[in-house]
Amino acid sequence: MTTETILGIHFFNGTVDEAVDVMSRNGGLLVVPAAPALMKLQTDEGYRRALVSADMAIADSGAMVLLWRIFTGRRVERISGLKFLKHLVAQLGSRPNERVLWIVPSEAAHERTIDWLRHVNLTGSADFYVAPRYGIDVFDAELVARIDSHPPAHVVVGIGGGVQEKLGFFLKENLRARPAIHCIGAALAFLTGDQPPIPMWADRFYLGWLLRLLRQPRIFGPRYLSAFKLPLLIFRYKGALPPLSAK
Repeated sequence: MTTETILGIHFFNGTVDEAVDVMSRNGGLLVVPAAPALMKLQTDEGYRRALVSADMAIADSGAMVLLWRIFTGRRVERISGLKFLKHLVAQLGSRPNERVLWIVPSEAAHERTIDWLRHVNLTGSADFYVAPRYGIDVFDAELVARIDSHPPAHVVVGIGGGVQEKLGFFLKENLRARPAIHCIGAALAFLTGDQPPIPMWADRFYLGWLLRLLRQPRIFGPRYLSAFKLPLLIFRYKGALPPLSAK
């Protein structure tokens, strides 16, 4: 598996189909860090540990990909969480017997996910778990017991960036089985209608962040402002993991 190490994270450097195949075959933890989330590498020890320990990280951030090319001259393949999830769903459609556990943030998201899975003909092998509201330290013994009692081939986690990676890492460390754990960011919400959809043309041209900002400036404005520190972070540390800031 070819990777490119950026800020201490080993980003997969291949096609989206190759990424889906590797995860489906080997299992483990997939993370999809966005640009604002990368700033947490210096402040959130649990999130940092999840990203560094992941079996696969895909470069969802167009800003990070461009900055890496500018500062190092090297290329890393951008694969958005949305693109990855669409290709995963296409693969699951050809493998109807592979069981999938979908972890969602609310009962409303649960209902929307069921409707969407009916639309793409994937309800037959689907199971669901409505996640509780986790704290800074993510722990869920009930979920571990449920997965261990009937292990799925895939666990798709769609409960929000920063938390879902910690949950994915917790599952990886505590499950007896080794499913493919996909922490795919907001991609599931885009497809189910929990958030306004991102057209594939916008995703292709790195403009998904702009649509989200225009639609909900009060929510995403502060989040994206933090990402303005990313150029300095990449310029300074390049492939090295930034130090954890003292509290």
